[in-house]
Amino acid sequence: MNEKILVVDDEKEIADLLEVYLKNDNYIVHKYYNGIEALECIQKTEIDLAILDVMLPDIDGFRICQKIRENYYFPVIMLTSKSVTSHPCKPLYNKTF
Repeated sequence: MNEKILVVDDEKEIADLLEVYLKNDNYIVHKYYNGIEALECIQKTEIDLAILDVMLPDIDGFRICQKIRENYYFPVIMLTSKSVTSHPCKPLYNKTF
């Protein structure tokens, strides 16, 4: 298995835990704690799946997803710690799907 997974989460414990589980299943993990570095990785590396935190300190996950969809079509999983009642899902741009 050589699938490359991008993990982006500013909460290091969550990103690190995702990395451990994915590496245990033989995935190649590219882990970042901010959106700018993640976008740089996407331009340099062929990614098979992205797991993005919605709330990041520099660029929110929805904006990263939009930037991904401008050139790439790999699946994206969005993570959030907010409840639906306190943070309703933001509409995604048409290009997202």
